[in-house]
Amino acid sequence: MKALHFGAGNIGRGFIGLLLSQAGYEVIFSDVNDTLVELLQERKSYTVRLANEEQETFTVSGVTAINGKLVAEVAEAVAQADLVTTAVGVNILKHIAGGIAKGIELRIERGAAPLHIIACENAIGGSTQLKEHVYALLGEELRAKAEAAVAFPDAAVDRIVPLQHNEDPLQVTVEPFYEWVVDESQMMEGFPRIAGIHYVKHLEPYIERKLFTVNTGHCSAAYLGYLQGYATIQEAMAHSPIAFLVRHVMQETGSLLIQKHGFDLAQHEIYMDKILQRFKNPYLIDEVARVGRSPIRKLSVNDRLVRPALQAYELGMSPTYLAMVMAAAFLFEDEGDPEAVEIQADLRDIGITQTITKYTTIREEHPIHQLILTHYEQFKQTAIS
Repeated sequence: MKALHFGAGNIGRGFIGLLLSQAGYEVIFSDVNDTLVELLQERKSYTVRLANEEQETFTVSGVTAINGKLVAEVAEAVAQADLVTTAVGVNILKHIAGGIAKGIELRIERGAAPLHIIACENAIGGSTQLKEHVYALLGEELRAKAEAAVAFPDAAVDRIVPLQHNEDPLQVTVEPFYEWVVDESQMMEGFPRIAGIHYVKHLEPYIERKLFTVNTGHCSAAYLGYLQGYATIQEAMAHSPIAFLVRHVMQETGSLLIQKHGFDLAQHEIYMDKILQRFKNPYLIDEVARVGRSPIRKLSVNDRLVRPALQAYELGMSPTYLAMVMAAAFLFEDEGDPEAVEIQADLRDIGITQTITKYTTIREEHPIHQLILTHYEQFKQTAIS
């Protein structure tokens, strides 16, 4: 069985590629990084190390790669694949859609077996978004045929894979914990189940639990840690006032998840405790700059901060701590991050009030807007203590 995976970065190799290889797939990576592609083609294997006391190491063998810039090769790989997955970042999905669309066209011409395409991204409805990009490149007749031959089941994925600089550029270190949940209601009948994937009939509770707990908590630690001058998430979480605030952020989103999806309170407390321990993992060095990067995306209306805050407000809650993290995000400065640079430019040019509305869509008269503004002004005057 062949799996084509878009994205040969740390997450692609250390999470999705590892699991697919362990499930018996021959993994073909597609990436635009010439160095990674050439190394994978040459070695046909790499190592994955777990960030735990034992430092367990796995060898992923029988892999190769193609250059994502060669659309004809990508299309042919899609045409021959038994499964297609991605871990490229939700903003990059539109850039890989062309090769996938051409590959689907080849599959239909050849009468190939049905195909599942799973976008493993930190986003709600990642596969659905990829499908929209792909279908925009197919004619009406091809779209109709694709509906019967290709499925795009949405997924929720969770594994912390920090930035790293290993002597071996293919080696990757990942945390021991992982979760990969796929919406089986969007899959075709008779699909082969993959070991390591949890299949559910209703994905939204799982993807919101992950996004609103792991991703919300993680970026909270990053933005609050940045304000205190910490370089890593581990350093930030060792500062008890920050750990206290991060837990309260997660308790706010937890109250929303319990009320909306019916999660058990005691079980969700255990889940939160596990997440907080993951953030503190002493065998990981996870940089604040990595976790905090792309603040425009993180402050967008359907992402980890604004979405739960607005939903909580609609249910009668006051998302004070979520608003606090949004305020901290507006103070995140990183000259190497174009999104952070853009936000800082807007703060100078149009001021905090209009900048809040521009990126969160929350209008000035909304109570959450006022909460963000209050926290922002407080942060400008006083550090966390």
